[in-house]
Amino acid sequence: MSNQKVVLITGVSSGIGRVAAELFAAKGCRVFGTVRNPAKAKPLRGITLVEMDVCDESSVRRGIEHVIQQAKCIDVLVNNAGVAMLGAVEETSVAEAQSHFDTNVYGILRTTQAVLPYMRAQRSGRIVNVSSVLGMVPAPYMGFYSASKHAVEGMSSSLDHEVRKFGIRVSLVQPSFTRTSLDSNAAEPEVKIADYERERRMVFEAVQKAIQTAPEPIVAARTIVKAALGPWKLRHTPRGRATILALLRRFAPNSAVDMGLRKTFGLS
Repeated sequence: MSNQKVVLITGVSSGIGRVAAELFAAKGCRVFGTVRNPAKAKPLRGITLVEMDVCDESSVRRGIEHVIQQAKCIDVLVNNAGVAMLGAVEETSVAEAQSHFDTNVYGILRTTQAVLPYMRAQRSGRIVNVSSVLGMVPAPYMGFYSASKHAVEGMSSSLDHEVRKFGIRVSLVQPSFTRTSLDSNAAEPEVKIADYERERRMVFEAVQKAIQTAPEPIVAARTIVKAALGPWKLRHTPRGRATILALLRRFAPNSAVDMGLRKTFGLS
């Protein structure tokens, strides 16, 4: 019987997910990567593309069944697909917030629930959920992105307790800003409030500046591969700003962390 790991990773069209898929393949894994439209996706050498929309339960179920038919098992699930959102809490509609959570939280729930029966049957598995440093700390004008990642953190930590008796473990990867299109393409509220305009613009400019000097996707991708294939640990932070922020959150006074965040985002 082959010892080749079967890895399913969501959202491999670009960015961290695409690089992580390539790294898993380089490690000798059999890799399936999900995309919403395979016809428009750029092919990845050594990786089988699977059509899947994490916001559509039927699509998720079909995608997982396709992988099982091809590979007979799934050893690793990496929930990477996600979106960003920039705007004040007050100016974000309930519908916009729900749409955001539908991808970032319920998307993970759908894929996890679809994969878990197979992992329970084989009595083994690793689930890696890509969170963010904003799952540890708040961020002005990114309230619902931060809230979605806080939700992923809580769900993942609880799930790990529930499934470890089946030989399954859950890990989190918490990147900081990464040089991808995720943050630069962040959704914004349709109806904006003028009183927030100046600070919202300042935060947006600070985010764009941070992205320009941020690590390349391979830094976060390496951390994902380590979390998936290495010894289990609940939380993993890529080296650099994410690790520093995690240490500050753990050991520094809240007032110092608060002041540092406001400075980072250009707020007085």
